[in-house]
Amino acid sequence: MIELNPMIIFVAAIFTNNMIFSNFLGMCSYIAVSKEITTSLGLGQAVTFVLACTAVINYFIYYYILIPFNLEFLRFIIFIISIAAFVQLLEMILERYLPNLYYALGIFLPLITVNCAILGVSLFMIIRNYTFLQSFAFSVGSGIGWTLAIVALAGIRQRIKIASVPKGLQGPGIALITTGLMALAFIGFSGIVQIQ
Repeated sequence: MIELNPMIIFVAAIFTNNMIFSNFLGMCSYIAVSKEITTSLGLGQAVTFVLACTAVINYFIYYYILIPFNLEFLRFIIFIISIAAFVQLLEMILERYLPNLYYALGIFLPLITVNCAILGVSLFMIIRNYTFLQSFAFSVGSGIGWTLAIVALAGIRQRIKIASVPKGLQGPGIALITTGLMALAFIGFSGIVQIQ
């Protein structure tokens, strides 16, 4: 296997292997919270933070606890537990220090726990045999890519509000069509760098 520079993985995770546009992970909160740019940016920052921290935690859990004790088969459960615990901690911190963002995110903040992009990053780093630096670069890049996607969609949806969209396509329908068009646009980046 060719050793990939963490910087290449970081750039690829943002553009060519974007979690939304190439893996379709994290779509629920992506569609639900992409109505306002401010809220989308806040959720994107929270997802990026959780991604980076849980990838590091899960990396150490997998390589220093699960593998030495031959417990790799528990990785799904352990990863979900560590992500859920970390999101609870983040929720308490936001409620205490950033109450405006906490109330703006509302019910969607706990949804970070079930954001499959976060679990997907932890599993991809194991499947692809990334080193620690590669895993960290991949997690931060994936978070930034996810944030870029949701903020871009929020900006487009704010412009669509003043457009005349047929009644049957309003809401999630036009959001999914817009996402498909954005995914096609991101294919243009595929020649820059490529990871699995």
